[in-house]
Parts: sequence; C-alpha cells; structure tokens
Amino acid sequence: MAKIRADIKQRGLDLSLKSSGRHAYLDGRSNLDWNPNVNLRNRIWPCEPLVWCAAICALFGSGLPVRGAGVTVITHGFNSDIASWIIPMAGQIVSYQNFPGTNSTCYELSITKSGSTYTATPSLIAGVPPLTSDSGEIVIKVDWSTISTTLGVSTVNIANAAAAALLATNLIPELGGRALVELPLHFIGHSRGGSVVTEMARLLGAQGIWVDQVTTLDPDPVSFYGDPPIKNYANVLFADNYWQNMGNGLTVPNGQPVAGAYNRQLTSLNGGYASSHSDVHLWYHGTIQLATPASDTQATITTAERQTWWTADEAEGANAGFYYSLLGGGDRLSAAEPAGAGTSRIRDGYNQDWDLGAGVTTNRDSLPADNGAWPKILRLNITGTNHFSVDAPVPVALYDQFGAGTSAVATVRFFLDPDANPYDTNEIAAGQFLLSGTGTNTVAFNTGNLTLNPAVTPPGSYSLFASISDGMHTRYLYAPEKITLDPSRQAPVLLAARIQSNQLQFAIAGYPGQMVIVQASTNLVQWEPVATNRLTGTTFDFVDPAGAGWAQRYYRAQLVQ
Repeated sequence: MAKIRADIKQRGLDLSLKSSGRHAYLDGRSNLDWNPNVNLRNRIWPCEPLVWCAAICALFGSGLPVRGAGVTVITHGFNSDIASWIIPMAGQIVSYQNFPGTNSTCYELSITKSGSTYTATPSLIAGVPPLTSDSGEIVIKVDWSTISTTLGVSTVNIANAAAAALLATNLIPELGGRALVELPLHFIGHSRGGSVVTEMARLLGAQGIWVDQVTTLDPDPVSFYGDPPIKNYANVLFADNYWQNMGNGLTVPNGQPVAGAYNRQLTSLNGGYASSHSDVHLWYHGTIQLATPASDTQATITTAERQTWWTADEAEGANAGFYYSLLGGGDRLSAAEPAGAGTSRIRDGYNQDWDLGAGVTTNRDSLPADNGAWPKILRLNITGTNHFSVDAPVPVALYDQFGAGTSAVATVRFFLDPDANPYDTNEIAAGQFLLSGTGTNTVAFNTGNLTLNPAVTPPGSYSLFASISDGMHTRYLYAPEKITLDPSRQAPVLLAARIQSNQLQFAIAGYPGQMVIVQASTNLVQWEPVATNRLTGTTFDFVDPAGAGWAQRYYRAQLVQ
C-alpha cells in the first residue's frame, strides 16, 4: 500500500435472468386436457467476467447513508479512564438518530502490564451477544488507565496490545472464533489516545487490514513517554481530527492538526468542562447525543453551547463529528468547509492515494510494512435505483484491495439481510464471483449484476452486504443503500389438474409475494375472477366448487402487478 500511483482496474461481472408473460391458462373441459401456454422456470447463469472497461463510471452516490455491522473502538489519554466520558459516549451510540437497529454489543478491553508483558482482557459490559444483535454494531472501550501515567509505557505498547486483541480469533468467545477485524473499524482516540489509534491502524495495515475511519480528538502524543507522532497511513479510508489550541500547553494540553485528515479547529468552547482539552471530547459527544441538554455525566452541553460550539453548517452538532461515521451516514466526499471558506474540506480526510471518489493526491503516509494478507472491500454500493422486482438484475459496484499478489484469488459473496448483522444467519444468498489479487499498490474497481432467486427471496426491504474471503481471512461490508424488492413479475404456472370429490382442482405455481387472480371463462372471450390469493410460498391449490355445473370451462391465472 505504498504511495505509488496505480491505475484502478475496472472489472465487469454479470448474473442474468430471463422472464416474460403475465398469464397462464388451463382448459377445464370435462376431459381435463391441460394445455398451459406459458410455463416459465428460472434460468440462472453463474457470474461471468465481462470485458475490461477503460474508464471508471460515476456510479456511486455522493451521500453515505447509515450502515451497521461495525466495530467502534474508543480510548482515552493520559491520566484518564473509560468511566468518566467513554462509557457515557458509547452508551449514546445505540440511541443515535440513524442507528440501524435496537441493540448492540459493548465490551471493555482492559490493557495491563506485568513486567514487560502487556495483556488485553475483554469483558462484556452492556448490550446483547454480538451474534444476536440486530445492528451488528460492537463498541470496544479500551481502558489503559492503570498504566497511562507510567514511565516507559508508550502509546506503541498500548497499540500493540489492542491491535493483537482485534486480530485474535479467541478474544471474544461470543463471536465463535471470529476476529473483530472482520468488520469495518472506526477508531476514536482522545489526547494520547489519538496516538494509540493511529498506531493501531499502522499495525493492522501491516497485515493488509484497512481501517474505515480514524477519529482523533485533540491529539497530544508525548515524546517523553516515547509516543510516536500522529500519522494517517495508506490503509485508512477516512480520517477526521477535532482540535483546539486554547490550553496553556501544560495543565491544559493543546491538540494539533493532522496531515491527511479533515481538520476541524474548535475555537468556541466556553462552558462544558473547565478544560478546553476535555471540551473536545464533550464536543464530539454532542454530535452523538443530539438532545439538549446533553451530558457525558461529567459536563453538560446546554442551549448556550449548542448555539456557539458548532457553525451554522454543522447544525448544532447534527452535521458534525460522528455524522461522518458509517453509522452517521454523512457525505465524506463533500467539498463543504464547515468552519468557513479557506478551512479544511470534509473530503480532505478521504484517502486519495487512489481515486476512491475524492480525487488523487498525496494525503497518506506510506505503511512501513504490508503483507497484504487480508482482502478488503473498501466501498460497496447499489448503483442506480434501489427498487427492483425480485427477478430483475441488481447492479452493484465495489472497490477492493487484496494485496497478497496478482496470483491470489478471493471470493466475494453477496447477501440480502433483513437486519444489519452478517452473523445472525437470517441472510439470503444473492450471488458470488471471484476476484484476483491486486497487490498492495493497486485498488480495483468492479461492477456487476446480481441475479436473485425469486423462489427463496421474499419481497420486502433489505440491507445488502458482501463478504470477501481468501479461505483464511474474511471481511464484511454493508452497502449504504437499502434495497426494496417487489414480487416477481414472472407469470404463474397452472399444473396438476384433477377431479377430486367431483370438484375441479389444480395448483398454481408462482413466487412468494405474488398476487394472483384466478379467472374463469366459458368462451375464452369473457373472463370473470373466481379467486384471489397472495402467495406465501411457491404454490397454492385452487378448488372450484362450481366447476361440475359447467359443460366446459376455461381457467387462467393473472399476475397482479
């Protein structure tokens, strides 16, 4: 993932479906000769690569609506802890206005030191087990308070322990052997914690793992303790930094701008804490808890702070801070300058080592090491409309990087999900295809169509997610767009006609959610409805109690669109 400019490859992949017709007919004369005019069956073709395209199409929308299924990691700085403001901040995430569910999972990750050994110990402290939540969101509160003032303990030591914990498949028993890094990662660090989270990103980048977002709150690395400077590395998709310089530099530290981030300098922080340094994380808290008053239990945001701490563009915190997380859904590609003309643009924080939507420039530090072991989908979108029938192709587009080398192969699988948790086994398979490796200096762009199976895909509203796996490592990402599916438009099929108990009976085969009207006629000219049914499965039986009273009668099934 070195900052070598590379052309983005575009690959096209296609899954196709054929369908036609709206009626099926059955001749119901006394001899019960059955002659259906339409007898459709699904024809599903495997996903096949199409020709390479020379240019990248503008398929992605500018906005990023809400997504679930992520890991949010929050940590503190010098002489602080998780109880004072982190627990209250984390507790507000599930109540955020756009939160994609009703529950989440919260762990405390305690990092301690014994001799030269650092140990990360997790404990489930709130929410439901991660395999059962409807949001898929996991919040990790990293607590290193017992050693945050210890000489010889640098943020590198803390980052090493925390990154190793995220990579471990046995850290969280409730995950059943899965590592936390399988899900999109959002790191939030205050003061020295800013150095912790940027170092965590670097360490994960050495394994080829991309971090979706790094948020630094008044970052203040302390060289006396061996803390490295704050950097945004090539594996960070979006970086945002909120800082102030109203402290005295001693008892009240000052933060700093960070290269490659959307930098928002906070200049109006009266009220709240007595320390402007602490006011920065209160400011960010106020972008999650949007009510007034809002409190992290240590300080309060009143109407006065709502009106002065945020600019007009930031809408009293509603369009700031947490709004630019995946859960917030804000437009990370925006050219807006919320703090005024000539200040940082939102899109300045987007990775521009490759053109992922924000252009190409040098705004990331090169990773010292990157073995490319973990494949990653960087962006996933449903293109065009998001409203289809279940038998219509669904166009998707994605950016990926699989740095293990061009001879490596990863499998991308797509799923429709009624909630936002890829682990709770209620998803519906929607297709798959193979991707070749990109190497660490290339990002690939892919487009394709998914073909759904109407027989196993009920109409309704779904989230779409994709997994990418090389057989050893798997990562997940949800598309920001919801998809709405209408019932299949394929014609129903009449079959299994028979006389039973002196009554004409036959089956009507269709697809779940279809509304079917059974019509009858004696002359094939005038038709009258005799039954209406919405399919819950793929067939229903029709019985005509009046059929025996007719010398001849014809039947047809009409699909109601």
